[in-house]
Amino acid sequence: MNGTRITEAARAGFDACLAAADEDAAIDLAVGLVASGVSAEDVLLRLVAPAQLKVGELWASGEWTVAQEHAATHVSSRTVDEVASAARATARPPAGSGAQGRVLVACSDGEWHVLPARILTEVLRLRGFDVRSLGGSVPPDGILSDVHRNGPDVVALSCTLPWNLPLAYRQIETCRWAGVPVIAGGSGFGPAGAWAYALGADLYAADARDAAEALLHRWPPVLRGESSVGADAVEAYAMLVRQRPALLEYLASALRDVCPGLGGSSGTEQEEGTGFLGRLLDSLAAAVFVDDERVFTRHLAFVRTYLAARSADSRCLLAMTDALAGRLNESPRALDKLSAGRRFLTGQEDGSGSRG
Repeated sequence: MNGTRITEAARAGFDACLAAADEDAAIDLAVGLVASGVSAEDVLLRLVAPAQLKVGELWASGEWTVAQEHAATHVSSRTVDEVASAARATARPPAGSGAQGRVLVACSDGEWHVLPARILTEVLRLRGFDVRSLGGSVPPDGILSDVHRNGPDVVALSCTLPWNLPLAYRQIETCRWAGVPVIAGGSGFGPAGAWAYALGADLYAADARDAAEALLHRWPPVLRGESSVGADAVEAYAMLVRQRPALLEYLASALRDVCPGLGGSSGTEQEEGTGFLGRLLDSLAAAVFVDDERVFTRHLAFVRTYLAARSADSRCLLAMTDALAGRLNESPRALDKLSAGRRFLTGQEDGSGSRG
């Protein structure tokens, strides 16, 4: 394994294990690295995490099915468990283990991509923190109950899907009411954590190592964040939530006309089409909530790539954007984000637009 570093051969080997959904081989490789002297933290962050990112890219590009992605994710999850167990079995706990402080790790409400939060949990434990993890899609009252019962010093909140930002806001506000600082992490919080700070988070970390370093150097954490979400944005967002069922029905009808292949005829295909439209609406609503068009345009960029990889006509996105604009002409904030989406899509078509 070439000493205490992760080689390209090891990375390629682990990728192959995920592709084959070979749980035993993946665990043997990763645990073998720890046994050879590679730090468990490096195995988690430089082997498992990038491999799982590649899994997501393979699914988005259409090279892998949902079943393949799920199988690989299960293997990655089991590998995290075994690497953490191996680290605890082969190394002494850090001096004063648990004395660094108490951290509660949770995924944002609606967030079921739990692997980043699990990796964060184990990295923080390796650094000597006392960590509790609540898993995926934790509602605000779940966080509040645990805060009252166990008294963490800080809550670490993970979010990979930007359309969950309004739900993450409720969690951050709940922590603020309880007087507990929040460190946010994950791609769902935007470039350099811009949307985390907009929601009132006190710190942002790009990955688990950054989170550990930030907490170690800024301990004890303090309440610094202040939400920039205004009352007008909340009102506009609430209107979109109320109208969501009607808008979803309207868009489904429009989708059958402009992009019949996406809706499909089978139950599974229709469910996929409905999910596609729901995420489009939720991304628009989240963009309105944090008042940043990039939430919407970045989702459009992803969906466009997703559709192109499946030979679907991505022009339906422009049709959907125009259809929504026709129905939301009494919401200036929504129209502003839809206009930005249209500029993005048409700019991409002629090669002159921003990529968000």
